[in-house]
Amino acid sequence: MFRVPPLLYRGLFVFALVVVFWLALQPAPDVIQIVSWQDKVEHAVLFAVLMVLGNLAWPGRMLPVVLGLLAYGAAMEVAQSFTDYRFGDLWDWIADAIGLLIAAFPARQLASRFGAHPVPSADHSGARNQA
Repeated sequence: MFRVPPLLYRGLFVFALVVVFWLALQPAPDVIQIVSWQDKVEHAVLFAVLMVLGNLAWPGRMLPVVLGLLAYGAAMEVAQSFTDYRFGDLWDWIADAIGLLIAAFPARQLASRFGAHPVPSADHSGARNQA
């Protein structure tokens, strides 16, 4: 089976983090609000996608990815509180955490199937060097 190189997944993950953070600091666009908690659903879905990308980039390292994304979400809310047109919201951060929780199992399954794997060493002989 074809495996995507680890650097590609990692690059996509970092690119997504940068773009999302930049968008989070822009004035909020006018969108049609279907339900009053739509913003929270958007946060959960966004962080679920970031969870999947992070676990594809670093399979088997779910805890560091989760903790990093929780810190990232908190930093985003703090940064928004310094703008005149956005505000930091604890409920947004909780929605981020719910998105991570919802995506945990699917992210693990996708990472085990399609995730980045380390390149095997060049020495395939299995023999040890005798000095």
